[in-house]
Amino acid sequence: MKITQISISLLLIFASPLSRADIYGYVDEQGVSHFSAEKLDSQYKLWSKGALGSVELESAGGESTPQRGRLTQHPGLKKYEPLLKLASLEFSVELQLLKAVMAAESGFNPDAVSPKGAIGLMQVMPATAERYGVLADKKKSLEQKLRDPKTNIRLGARYLSELSKMFPDQQKLVIASYNAGEGAVKQYKNTVPPYRETLNYVQLVTELCQVYQPKLVSRSHGGMVFRDSPNKRIRLTISGPTNSVAAPLPPRPADS
Repeated sequence: MKITQISISLLLIFASPLSRADIYGYVDEQGVSHFSAEKLDSQYKLWSKGALGSVELESAGGESTPQRGRLTQHPGLKKYEPLLKLASLEFSVELQLLKAVMAAESGFNPDAVSPKGAIGLMQVMPATAERYGVLADKKKSLEQKLRDPKTNIRLGARYLSELSKMFPDQQKLVIASYNAGEGAVKQYKNTVPPYRETLNYVQLVTELCQVYQPKLVSRSHGGMVFRDSPNKRIRLTISGPTNSVAAPLPPRPADS
């Protein structure tokens, strides 16, 4: 199917500028997933094509690289999805962003610890935890508390919420800040810092957000195709090989 035949609803989703990053990854002997926006070594295999490739693959019938389904059906993701949904609602952070950050940061491993000292599923720094009032006590060390999935996910979501308010409607800056710190983003005048790690991280999380974007639900009536997006806004397309026309979208609610 040609690109002109894809429904307008799909085109609208991918209309915004996106990193056309492929996703590479592998699962190690301990069952931990590793993801990257580039092939770091021979262990990394192609899991998903980049944003443009994803549109083309979807238009051809929803097929993708053999590994792509493992990103959405990962047992770790299924295990922690209820906690991710609660944190998404509590802190008004998009669920797909939380999933993408968790996949990129820890590969769904609650015991992950980075060389820089970030801990757990969302790789929260102890200083960030202390900022939000999570401290060591007589019963548990701070590291033990950060290994708790519920605590870790809430802290990661709270930090992402704070960054989203700091950089409204600038998801790439939010993602870059989560990786390099908001100070680095401000230092480079509210742009993505030119660090290779951060640039790759932004590409990876942006693409993972597309992978975890909720699917649209289609329903047809009278030759027209209605597609309901996750926030219930209606998109209308007229069936036809090259005559797709979109009805005007209603204003987005102020709190979305």
